[in-house]
Amino acid sequence: MRRRTPPPPSPLPQRDGIDAVRVRLPAAGPWSTVREHLTERLSGAGAGVVGGMFDAGLFVGADGRAVPSDAPYEPGMFVWFHRELPAEVPVPFPLEVVYRDEHIVVADKPHFLATTPRGGHVTETALARLRRELGVPALGAAHRLDRLTAGLVLFTVRPEERGAYQGLFRDRRVRKEYEAVAPYDPALVLPRTVRSRILKERGVLAAREIEGEPNAVSRVELIERRPGPDLDLGRYRLVPGTGQTHQLRVHMTALGVPILGDPLYPEVTDPVPAGDFRRPLQLLARELGFTDPVTGREHRFRSGRSLDAWTAYEDWAAGRQ
Repeated sequence: MRRRTPPPPSPLPQRDGIDAVRVRLPAAGPWSTVREHLTERLSGAGAGVVGGMFDAGLFVGADGRAVPSDAPYEPGMFVWFHRELPAEVPVPFPLEVVYRDEHIVVADKPHFLATTPRGGHVTETALARLRRELGVPALGAAHRLDRLTAGLVLFTVRPEERGAYQGLFRDRRVRKEYEAVAPYDPALVLPRTVRSRILKERGVLAAREIEGEPNAVSRVELIERRPGPDLDLGRYRLVPGTGQTHQLRVHMTALGVPILGDPLYPEVTDPVPAGDFRRPLQLLARELGFTDPVTGREHRFRSGRSLDAWTAYEDWAAGRQ
């Protein structure tokens, strides 16, 4: 089996921690020039945008030189450019590095900060921030934590080692422990292990449980309970045995104790305006442990964050940041 030739390195440096977009021209097509193809391919950018970018020399080839507006179409040719990104509302919470060596970086991510660029969250992501702040442009994410979930995330320093660390999560060789704040139900017998089949459909915000062989396993334990004037609270330890999307949130809802601040479970609520950082989801990736696949070192990290609904429920419920 013939190996694919890797693409050439980007001739453009990162901008705000974001890589340039790489486009490879198809092997065949009706286009006579590179501009014709990119005008069609990037039609969503709006009329005249691609032409303006050619005029400004913003499309470059592998040699770093601007691609002329009349450059003939070459099948397999690589072209790079930077997208013009809309301004993003900064997430006003610190992203703390809890460990760093020549192979990995472990960060303690705040609520509301996406792990990697996606959708409307690009420069305001943990990956882009760390690339800028640490000066490590090759930094990559070994896994992803939901934007609304806070806690520990593992990043890799060397691209050639990323697969080894990603394999830890794929093969379930990482010890993960989460913490959550949710209502306390005296009738709920804990600890227990929840098993179900979870389906997450593309384009649908919330995942759901369906009949069938379980693909999601979670251990749920009550750490502590706290009576309140309006709501008795529980602080829970959650240990996922699998990694389905929204698994812990779905399982806590199924037990009748949905995690506080969840905008999807048990019901999908209206999206909040950009810049509204009140009442964060009370879910935290508390611990992360694994055997380093490169060095053989045993790692165990613990987040230093706390959950606001537990430490100051009235402030959290009132939306006081």
